[in-house]
This record gives sequence, C-alpha cells and structure tokens, in this order.
Amino acid sequence: MNDEAQDIRTPSSGESSPQPDAGREPVAKKKRTKVSAKAAAAAIESRIGHKFADPALLTTAFTHVSALKSARKRGDSYQRLEFLGDHVLGLIVSDMLYRAFPNADEGELSKRLADLVRKESCADVAKSLGLLDDIKLGAVGAGAGARLRKSVLGDICEAVIGAIFLDGGYGAAAQFVERNWTERMRKPRRPLRDPKTVLQEWAQGKGLPTPVYREVERTGPHHDPQFRVAVDLPGLDPAEGVGGSKRAALSR
Repeated sequence: MNDEAQDIRTPSSGESSPQPDAGREPVAKKKRTKVSAKAAAAAIESRIGHKFADPALLTTAFTHVSALKSARKRGDSYQRLEFLGDHVLGLIVSDMLYRAFPNADEGELSKRLADLVRKESCADVAKSLGLLDDIKLGAVGAGAGARLRKSVLGDICEAVIGAIFLDGGYGAAAQFVERNWTERMRKPRRPLRDPKTVLQEWAQGKGLPTPVYREVERTGPHHDPQFRVAVDLPGLDPAEGVGGSKRAALSR
C-alpha cells in the first residue's frame, strides 16, 4: 500500500464525522426570533408614539399573568403597571378637564373624569391603537384567548400609560393621554351618569324604592371571571346582565 492510499482512512470508533451546520440552525433561529421581537416592539412604539429607553417596560405592559412561568412572579405581568397607570391617567385627565372647562364645578368635573377613565374608555383607546393582538397570553383556547384579550384591554391601556410614565416621565405620559383623550374629553361618547344612577332616578320618579342588586352567579377562571347580576324592583320582573365585572354586568 502506497502513502497516498494510507492517507485515505475512515474515522475510528472514538472519532465523529464533522457536522458543519449542526450548531448553526438554533443560533440562526434565535437571531431571527430576536429580530422579529424587535420589529414587533418597534411597531407598537410607533402606534403609541413613544420609543422606550427600557424595552422591558413595554414587554411587561403587554404580559398577562397567564403567560408567566411562575404564578409567584405576578410582578412580571402588567398588573403593577396598570395600578400606576390608572392613577397617572386620573391625574392627567383631571388636569386636562380643569383647564378645558374653567366654568365647570367640582361635581361636573368629577362626572366627566369618571366617564373618561373608566375601563371601557381605556379599552376604546387600546382598540383604536390596535393593541388587541399584542397582548401576551399563556396557553388558552382560541375562543378563551379572544375573550380574555378583550376583557383586559382597558387594563393593558393603563399599563402602557404606567410604562410610559416610568420610561419618559410625566411629560411623555401626558402627551400620550392628550393625543388619545382630548377628542373624547370634548365629545363624551357615553352618558355622564352611570346606568345604576339612571335606574335609581327612574325608580324614584315612579315612587318605587331603591333597586336591590344581587350577584346571581360567577363563572370562569379567576383571571377572567364572568358575573351575572340581577336587579329587583317591586311589581317588576327581575332583570339580569352579564359582564366581566359587576359594574359591567349592571350596564348590560
């Protein structure tokens, strides 16, 4: 056997054939996922009109508790940001109302404020910004996921406000709120009186006692409950409503 033939050999049992692309595919997949996540975040920032210095705040604002790996780390969901955003929104809208309606008394300002900061108004803003599909949920069915996204839309909007406040300060949060609430402030879409007040005034006008409300049933998981509430008045059949909260059920 000549030298050339001796150079042609097969790998021994302790050797393995080289796999040039074995480790490249997972790395490439991670890079593609990272780029895709950045593009998605940039699209959200464009819609809400704020670029985050701390992108983690934006991610947290859209993370539902069901998407967490551990239920103990609820602080990694939108809930804390929602709490902050709720109060920041109230302050900013109160300031807007105070300046926009110089002749309004405290009672009128309070009613306008209640209408503008209610969950339904926040959900309308979130819908107008196309935030519905950006909410990060855990493993839920398609139907349950769609219902859950709609039920937390108002919360997500408040969480976004909280995130903007932490990232850019009061000025940045105020710009976001003014862009999305000024038209609503000048042309309220909902009656300033809530349905419960309207019904009570109607009952009094008919000489009836104050309506009695009772919770008939609560269904669904803890994070997405559905309430069935009934209202009773003497001489009238009970009326019922269903909603994601007792207040929402009363307005149905």
